[in-house]
Formats: sequence, C-alpha cells, structure tokens
Amino acid sequence: MNKIETPVIQREENFWRRLSFKIDIRAYTMVFALIGIWIIFTIFTGGKFLTPRNLSNLSRQMSITAVLAIGMVMVIVATHIDLSVGSVLGLTGGLAAILQVWYRVPTVWAILAALALGTILGIWHGYWVAYHNVPAFIVTLSGLMAYRGMLLGAAKGLTIAPMEPDFKIISSGYLNGIPGIVLTVVVIGAIIIGRFRSRATKIKYGFEVRSFTLELLITLFYCGLIALATYVLYQYEGIPYPVILVLFLTAVFSFITNNTKFGRQVYAMGGNVEAARLSGINVRRRTVMIFLLSGLLASIAGVITTARLNAATITAGQGAELDAVASCVIGGTSLLGGIGSIPGAILGALVMASLDNGMSMMNTEAFWQQIIKGFVLLFAVWVDFKTKKK
Repeated sequence: MNKIETPVIQREENFWRRLSFKIDIRAYTMVFALIGIWIIFTIFTGGKFLTPRNLSNLSRQMSITAVLAIGMVMVIVATHIDLSVGSVLGLTGGLAAILQVWYRVPTVWAILAALALGTILGIWHGYWVAYHNVPAFIVTLSGLMAYRGMLLGAAKGLTIAPMEPDFKIISSGYLNGIPGIVLTVVVIGAIIIGRFRSRATKIKYGFEVRSFTLELLITLFYCGLIALATYVLYQYEGIPYPVILVLFLTAVFSFITNNTKFGRQVYAMGGNVEAARLSGINVRRRTVMIFLLSGLLASIAGVITTARLNAATITAGQGAELDAVASCVIGGTSLLGGIGSIPGAILGALVMASLDNGMSMMNTEAFWQQIIKGFVLLFAVWVDFKTKKK
C-alpha cells in the first residue's frame, strides 16, 4: 500500500513546490484578495468606490498607515513589536502644530523638530530593549500610554489649527502634467531594471529562476498596474504628494533591507538572534537602529497626518499601531520574525485602507468596521500559514 501512496504524495508535493516557485502563491494571495475587496465595494457603492476622486482619497488615506508599516516590518522581522507608533505619530504631529500655530515657527523647522523628536523616542525604546533586556512589548506599551499623556498635556486638550499653506500642501498637493508622467516612467524603468538585474544575479550564482517569458509577463503586469494607477489619478488632480513620499520610502527601505549589510543582519537576527550574535553581529546596536528608524517613520506619518487634518488633535494616531501591525501581517510578515518585505506591508496597508474607505462609503457603523477588520486579519494569517505549509 505504501509503495502506491508514496509516489502520489511526492508528486503532489512537487507540484505545489513548482507552482509556488513559478507564481509565488503566498505573495499574490493578498493581491487577489484586494481585487475582490474592490469589486465588492464597487458593487455595494454603485460604482462610486472606483471613481478617480475616491481612489485619490484612498491613496492619501493609505499613505499614513503605509509609512508606519515600513518601520514596523523591520521591527517585527527582528522579532520585536512597536506599540508606540500611534502615540509617537500623535505627539510629533502635535509638536509640529504647536511650534507653527502658537510660536510661528517656519514649516521647515517645525517638521525637523518633529522628526528629531521621533528619532529620539525611537532611540529611547531601542536603548531599553537592547541594553536592559526589557521586552519591546513592555517598553513600547509604556510609550503608547506616556506619549498620549504628553500630547494631552502639551496641547492642553485643544485642537491646534490652522496650519500654514506650505505645511498643508504636504498632504493636499498633487504632482501632475509632465513631471508626474516622468515620475511614472522612472518608476517603471526602475522596476524593469531591478527585476532583470536580480534575475541575472541569481543566474550568475546558480540559483533557480523563472523562465524569461514568465518573468517578462510578471514585470509587465506590475508596470501596467503603475501606468493604470497614474492614468486614474490623472483623471482627478494628479499623483498626491503623500503617495510620492510612500514610493520613495518604499524604494529606499527595500534597498536597505535587501541590498545592505544592515538589512541582512536584521533578517539574521529574526532567524536566530543567538546565532546572529555568535556570528559577530552587534545585536544591541542593530536593535537600537531598528527602533530609531521606526520612531523616525512614525514622526513622518505624524507630519502627514497633521497636514492632512490641517490641525493637531489629541486623538490623532489612536489605533494606528494596530493598523500598522495588521498591514505587515496581511502583507506576509511573520510574527515569529525573519520573514517580511516592505512591498508586502504596503499592499497590506492598501488592504486596510480599502476596508476603512469602502465601509465608510457604505455608512457601516463603527463597531462593524472593527469586527470586519479583525476577521480579515485572522483570515490573512490563516491563509499565510496554509500557503507556507503547502
């Protein structure tokens, strides 16, 4: 009996292994889920969801969670967690508003002060985690509570507004005309060059690669999506500035995590921190740097939020840390560490923002929104584990 069953099982396993390699099932699962979400909301909103104006609003809404998720990926990959990013977002955005509205500080200096504060808070978290072995969960949970209190005290419980026009444009501005088209061409060119250079490098070192035809089709698919997105956004006002910022940060941090010594060491720490330490990696220094970057990115999100609202509020960023973690997990980042990607987290942020945007358009009550998002997160983790198993 075993002689008959074993070859069948082996053939089935080989089939799934080959299929997973060719089309990367786990990576594209959430793409298909996102398409399904958009189709459902388009039906239930009478086609309003996919209008250029709403997609433009959706992209700006997504950018805040995306910036937080970029920093959160590195933290989770290193087997830590940062629960403070929502409060850091609120506090740094509040600082920028206080400096500009109450003390008439120019926009550039107000933004730099906010970024500096976020960086300092990130170093503070990393110091306690790395040098005193306090669990990141506790360190950042304390930050979540403390920074929210600091914001409440500094703002005196008030909404601080309005911001200067050159501050508001950070979130409300658009790139259109020839510059926007040039940016799109540059992005498409970078994708083509990056993918085929990566393929050539793999071939050089003897790694298995997809066929040239399949690689070309996948690359054209990505380029087509970018061209289509640009076309749709141009039907409204153009490419929102926050989207450009997200693209820039995605490119920078994707390069850092994939092509630098620091990035390789972060993944090594997530795989086995003791092995990483014994191999000569300065785990403490890398841990501080990871939290520094998370704090810096949270402060960038704080500036974008203040610009978008044209005000600083004491509730800004509440729950944002949960959306950031959910975006990473939905995008394929493992909570066990060692696995995750920046583009995956951006896709997860788009899924989360689509749920918020679509349910708001349907006038779904707030409690239902939380329930649905919770089950979507659970389903995403389940799918991730099932596809990994296969």
